[in-house]
Amino acid sequence: MFYFLHYLTDSSIVFNLFRYITFRSAGASITAFLICLWLGPACIAWLKRLNAVTDQRRAHAESIHEFYKDKKNTPMMGGVLIVASVVSAVLLWGNLTNRFIWLMLVVTLWFGFVGFLDDWLKMRQGNASGLSSLTKFLGQVLMGLAIGIYLYMDPGFSKWLYVPTLKKAVLHLGIFFIPFVILVLAGSSNALNLTDGLDGLAIGCTMFTTTAFAVITYVAGHVDFAAYLQIQYLPEAGELTVFCAALAGASAGFLWFNSYPAEVFMGDTGSLSIGGALGTIAVLVKKELVLVIIGGVFVWEALSVILQVVSYKLTHRRIFLMSPFHHHLQRMGWPESKITVRLWIIAFILAVIGLSTLKVR
Repeated sequence: MFYFLHYLTDSSIVFNLFRYITFRSAGASITAFLICLWLGPACIAWLKRLNAVTDQRRAHAESIHEFYKDKKNTPMMGGVLIVASVVSAVLLWGNLTNRFIWLMLVVTLWFGFVGFLDDWLKMRQGNASGLSSLTKFLGQVLMGLAIGIYLYMDPGFSKWLYVPTLKKAVLHLGIFFIPFVILVLAGSSNALNLTDGLDGLAIGCTMFTTTAFAVITYVAGHVDFAAYLQIQYLPEAGELTVFCAALAGASAGFLWFNSYPAEVFMGDTGSLSIGGALGTIAVLVKKELVLVIIGGVFVWEALSVILQVVSYKLTHRRIFLMSPFHHHLQRMGWPESKITVRLWIIAFILAVIGLSTLKVR
């Protein structure tokens, strides 16, 4: 909305600021942060009135129930606060003629809706079941399929797979681009969902990841920077910087209430919407494999679950004391806050490494 104010430049040179992505990104980030702070207390109170809590205990996980005994009355579904802040900030500061902006809003709202249904059922049922795994996965696949087909039908959108540190694309995906998009979106949303198990862990790592992608989207959408770094120039991608900045600001705002001891949990409403958004951004800027690096904490958390299941199925032995990996660290005796901060540090380092791949070629 504010973007269109640049047409008033003839009235005052001040309005020219609204043309610049950097200015609007800063505005989106601050706006999303302030909306979170403003609506946070009211949102938490509303969730408490709804009794939006669930049994945190999981079957076959009795060994960690002690860690969650003080969290049983903490409301979940706080992801509605994140989604509302991001969407509001993007609508205010984004260029609404840019199709990538609308794609991001649709993906965020859809994944948020799937997560909301899951959280709502958990609340109503009073346990940790919610939507069936198949139903939740189907919701993720449908959006991945829609985005994949839309981009595949666009002759101007690259179907090549780019590998970090290499100057040129290495593999033309062709029709396999569609299932690849599904894999990225479903994988990223589930990975973030698995990471969301400790106060502030997932949302803190999200701040580093989205900030790194704000840089990537900006340089990919800037013809001079893209040429200097020898990466593919994507004219529409620059506007994604506004979305990334809004998500980073909303993450900081939500962390205000989600830091240890958490006053609210994001639930699947937040984790699925954020994960789906990150996967979509990576697809749109052709940095799917860079997401594996920058979002390495999310990837490792998901991989720890996969390795644990495969190992137990094949050998009846467990690799970790418990999965996802943050529960393994809990079982080792690490305090929750120490686990969170140390994984934040790793997320920061991975973000720097991911950004360095833009130049190391």
